[in-house]
Amino acid sequence: MKRISYNFYSALIVLMLLFTSANVSAQDRDMLMDMEKREVIQTDAMDAKAAFKRANPELENMLNEAAGYAIFPNVGKGAWILGGAAGNGIVYENGEVAGYAELRQIDIGFQFGGKAFRELIVFQTQEALDTFKEGNFEFGGSASAVIWDEGAGEALTFENGAGVAIMPKAGLMAGISVGGQEFDYRAVE
Repeated sequence: MKRISYNFYSALIVLMLLFTSANVSAQDRDMLMDMEKREVIQTDAMDAKAAFKRANPELENMLNEAAGYAIFPNVGKGAWILGGAAGNGIVYENGEVAGYAELRQIDIGFQFGGKAFRELIVFQTQEALDTFKEGNFEFGGSASAVIWDEGAGEALTFENGAGVAIMPKAGLMAGISVGGQEFDYRAVE
């Protein structure tokens, strides 16, 4: 019984910390990222895009035909019963930077470990891109992503006008999911 209550209270504390940090960041929504951080994200996003293209040469045509796409070059995920992921990215429309985005994810279940990965979201339709930009976009629990490594990339599967590819970078964790991801978007000023 003590083991269960210890795990429960530990998970509760982690959850409270995650919500507290979400509230702090929500208070600072007008300043999604400072300018210095934006420059780093842009450089990292170009590197991530090149890595995704190496994994799937067909990606160039897909991105050119898409309404837009978002690249999250450095997403960190950690878990001990309760898991969370976070990362910053850039949203492109018509090949140009349209804005910046933050990714957040919280999930519960048997999980342990940590992992860093890149995430690419391709918006096949303008409606899906607009939904993302309006702040109404999130991946539900049933959402799935194609996992690419540097050497091979499968075809993206689109659901509701959006397809997701993930490329592991480092760490050890049993699986990566996109279910429960939420995003904040800010247009370039």
